Amino acid sequence: MSVFETKQGSSPIILGFPHTGTDVPPAIWDRLNDNGRLLADTDWHIHDLYDGLLPEVTAVRATFHRYVIDANRDPSGASLYPGQNTTGLVPQTDFDDLPIWKEGAEPTEADTAERLAGFHAPYHAALAAEIERVKSIHGVAILYDCHSIRSHIPFLFEGNLPDFNIGTDMGKTCDAAIEKAVVDVTGAATGYTSILNGRFKGGWTTRHYGKPETGVHAIQMELAQSTHLTTETPPFAYDLKKADALRLHLKTILERLATIAADLAK
Repeated sequence: MSVFETKQGSSPIILGFPHTGTDVPPAIWDRLNDNGRLLADTDWHIHDLYDGLLPEVTAVRATFHRYVIDANRDPSGASLYPGQNTTGLVPQTDFDDLPIWKEGAEPTEADTAERLAGFHAPYHAALAAEIERVKSIHGVAILYDCHSIRSHIPFLFEGNLPDFNIGTDMGKTCDAAIEKAVVDVTGAATGYTSILNGRFKGGWTTRHYGKPETGVHAIQMELAQSTHLTTETPPFAYDLKKADALRLHLKTILERLATIAADLAK
């Protein structure tokens, strides 16, 4: 079983999908409890949502579930949001702070080390290789990291999450023109709400790769799942009508980023 899928394209844009995978090896599946086996914290259908929006885009998708190991967490285990509730490199609980492992079967430090080597590292090696390949073609690369989350999770944040949650680590991970373009498109999207660097400021992927001074830019888009799912509860069904409306705005974002990439390369 491959732990990632890569689609190579000639565009300066790279889509990252660290959380859409649902594969769990049998030995790990056996250790999950009934709650964990719901795989509720998946970024449901996000790779389908972005499919076909931009010709020749490159995409790298983790096929393993975040309960195996979270591909968008610092491999050192350091928290992305010190002082705030979050889940770790190998989560012990779900987003509602409920256990996901059978009692006595919780992952150990040895498990974490094994999963870093077998899942986390290969995914990021593939992503890094594609960033370097794209940059060698264009002189610049823009990593657009694709995410989604339930719009209401009291353990992680108060109230309801905006529809578009843009993360650039307070402007550090990309050129200002990239940030502005995404803010402008989402801000003008009728019927949707958006925020820049709110509860989500960009995960480890965005912060790790986004180094504008080297020609590599990164931005994270965290979508509220209410924008494209029928309900945010099992079976987390994809709502074609909602998704089609949302895809129009996502397509505009990616097209503008491609144009900006050409300008940055001049």
